[in-house]
Amino acid sequence: MGVSVERLRDINKRLKRKIEEKKSKGDDNLFTIEIDSITENKEPSNNLIDQIPKDLAKEIEVNKNSDPVRLQNLIRMIELYKKLEINKKAPELDKIFMYKAMNISGVGLKEEDFGEIREGKYVQIIAITYEPDKNGKKRAKNISLGYFGKAETLDLDFKNEIIEFVLRWRYEKAFQNLKHYQILLGRLK
Repeated sequence: MGVSVERLRDINKRLKRKIEEKKSKGDDNLFTIEIDSITENKEPSNNLIDQIPKDLAKEIEVNKNSDPVRLQNLIRMIELYKKLEINKKAPELDKIFMYKAMNISGVGLKEEDFGEIREGKYVQIIAITYEPDKNGKKRAKNISLGYFGKAETLDLDFKNEIIEFVLRWRYEKAFQNLKHYQILLGRLK
């Protein structure tokens, strides 16, 4: 956990430097996420768990003893799930983590182009799952969870919320992967 937070802080510092560079050049395509919004613990875990739907909490195995950072991340992700109307394409919130990965088309998520729009491209949240083809071989399948129009026409705050949703989904998925490795390590004892 400590390593991932440090990595996020490092990325945030680089983003701030890049934003300052863009501001000095007059570029208004700016983006950042304050690390404090992810790591602050303003409420006791008991109150946090009450804000997460019981079906979802059961499905991903979170409870009042779960890491408060994880619970806060889930709460914000659920807010964005509703605001971005992802519930229209994926109505069962407790099934949102069945996907193997999630990405955005039309906006960069790599360190070198983080938050930058791709001119002429359309912005979509893409979920990736693996399903067997007619021969039983697993194939990647892309599923659109939300279509938001041309990248260059998006409001900056709205674009940031789309990015934030995907990052928060990935963050929760990382917590789930940690549990898998904890179980495997426990089997060695």
